[in-house]
Amino acid sequence: MTKLYKLIVNVPSTHADRVRKAMGDAGAGQVGNYSHCSFTVKGTGRFLPNENANPHIGVAGNLESVEEEQIQVDVTADKITDVINAMKSVHPYEEIGFEVYEQVNWKNL
Repeated sequence: MTKLYKLIVNVPSTHADRVRKAMGDAGAGQVGNYSHCSFTVKGTGRFLPNENANPHIGVAGNLESVEEEQIQVDVTADKITDVINAMKSVHPYEEIGFEVYEQVNWKNL
């Protein structure tokens, strides 16, 4: 059975649809006869850019708060690199907050 990963990425709400589409177009969110499947949680991202940062939002030295969406998708092992590269190509942040977890096949438990 193919390894399956969970990719979770935080993105400003203004760019969430673009990131979701890029990941889906690259093969994320394939569930049976469906594609582009994802789950989204809305929240507030906070960050303090230092003097060497080139932030997309805000300015260095000021604490920023941004309405963000956390997008979660399932990705097969053969697509994970393509999906991450697609996400990075359209994500506006200089430093992208994302996580990748290998999933356990519950049928083997």
